[in-house]
Amino acid sequence: MSGIRLEQVTVSVPTQDGERRILHETSLELTERRVALVGPNGSGKSTLARLLNGLVPATTGRVVVDGLDVAREGREVRRRVGFVFTDPTAQLVMPTAREDVALSLRRTHRDKAERLAVAERVLADFGLAGFGDRSVHGLSGGEGQLLALAGVLATGPSILVADEPTTLLDLGNSRRIGELLLGLEQQLVVVTHDLDLAERCDRVLLVRDGRVERDGSPADVIGHYRATA
Repeated sequence: MSGIRLEQVTVSVPTQDGERRILHETSLELTERRVALVGPNGSGKSTLARLLNGLVPATTGRVVVDGLDVAREGREVRRRVGFVFTDPTAQLVMPTAREDVALSLRRTHRDKAERLAVAERVLADFGLAGFGDRSVHGLSGGEGQLLALAGVLATGPSILVADEPTTLLDLGNSRRIGELLLGLEQQLVVVTHDLDLAERCDRVLLVRDGRVERDGSPADVIGHYRATA
């Protein structure tokens, strides 16, 4: 069974007075190749995205990815669902670009020399040929996001979740990352404020006040969002 399913999912966090609901009861089935989540800051869209690989646990309900229950089979789900953060420095943990990609390859390539060679090929595939010895701290925003994507996609996930991957980038790099994301073979779920990027997806969800307020075609949902923002 392929695709993503949320079954009566809620997310709450404790407060001094009890709890605060971050995501109200939500049921969804996402099978389209490219799905965008849009909405204002603090609306709950990143929370919804992080449910898909267990970064945020459901308070009630169930999240199922490719037939696997995220709460019970989280390790296997995380092998299938890659996650890219807004700020690439949140996931670039090794000193150099080559070592960072190689870290992602530990499970599939046990031999260190082979792993480093494959990492070089991955860098080249993402337009980062010659960057192997570069410090991850010396990369531009666009280069860092490319490296973060390279490391995640090197593991061969079937689904990529990207949480505002272009927010910190200039226009040129934002377009570059957007084109890369839209051209992926993997199913893409992207949280974004870039409505041009969202308009090129197959399905758009507008999340507001912890609820999926609108769900449908890009023209319908983004048109509604622009009219009610």
